[in-house]
Amino acid sequence: MVQKKKDVKTRLHPRNKNRERYDLKALIEVSPELANHVKPNKYGDDSVDFSNPDVVRMLNTALLNYSYGIKHWLFPVDNLCPAIPGRADYVHYAADLLGEYGEIPKGDQITVFDIGVGASCIYPIIGVTEYDWNFIGSDIDQKSIDSALNIVQSNPSLKGKIEVKLQGSTRDIFFGVISKEDKIDLAICNPPFNASAEEALSGSKRKVKNLTGKKTDSLELNFAGISNELITEGGESMFIKNMIKESVKFSHNFYWFTTLVSKQSNLKAVYNLLDNYSAKEVKTTPMGTGNKSSRIVAWTFLSEEEQAAWRESRWNVAQKLYSD
Repeated sequence: MVQKKKDVKTRLHPRNKNRERYDLKALIEVSPELANHVKPNKYGDDSVDFSNPDVVRMLNTALLNYSYGIKHWLFPVDNLCPAIPGRADYVHYAADLLGEYGEIPKGDQITVFDIGVGASCIYPIIGVTEYDWNFIGSDIDQKSIDSALNIVQSNPSLKGKIEVKLQGSTRDIFFGVISKEDKIDLAICNPPFNASAEEALSGSKRKVKNLTGKKTDSLELNFAGISNELITEGGESMFIKNMIKESVKFSHNFYWFTTLVSKQSNLKAVYNLLDNYSAKEVKTTPMGTGNKSSRIVAWTFLSEEEQAAWRESRWNVAQKLYSD
């Protein structure tokens, strides 16, 4: 007898709106075309084909509409479609970092810098709708910037909350986008995982096999459109090392720097580098969705006294407003 999976996805953050099984009936109401792709899975429950990118995009578009009130979420088909539950988890765990000394600060007092906002603008969307934060999103691809800007302008709830900036240098992360006068409460980053197209293709084949149980040799990806999202020189490890090195130059512009680290083997080098640069505090938060495990590494260069002064000067009004 095949045992059915639990209805609650216990690995997701407690505030994640997708912690329970997808309400496909409700999702079909906001996205009727999804009904054509619902069928029983191996447990006998209604589900969709998660190995089909078109269906995944349709499902996540419906989730954004139903759970977050985002009615317009169009971006080029060449760009990756983010899975909403995992992206929401990052935002919620980042919010916990800001709220570790009391209420989670919300509203215009909080500014978040999204490194690599992407064509889908997904992290700012969730951060705005869940916590009313302001966002600065950067990207090295002009088409992604244009797409993110179009999403912001097409949804009233996002207008005035998200600024997108083109990063003109592929070597820089903060320089050219963040000024020395800026005060940013949080930096978030989902770095490219792979060092080459071959590595990215191999990873995609593994993902399809995990989803379907079948090996595929015919998978093709359009790397012309999504290379910046998947591939970077030196892979994830080099990207994060560059981010840490550059973060030192902005040590008092940010309260917390954070990044996803998908490969556990990269953690030792990350910790060593943060120690070498005298980070005052480093935190690691495990995350997991489905068969995938990852973690958020956060660091700050502010002393305890400087952190307290930051919270008092920037967050005290927000905490009072949202403490009821």
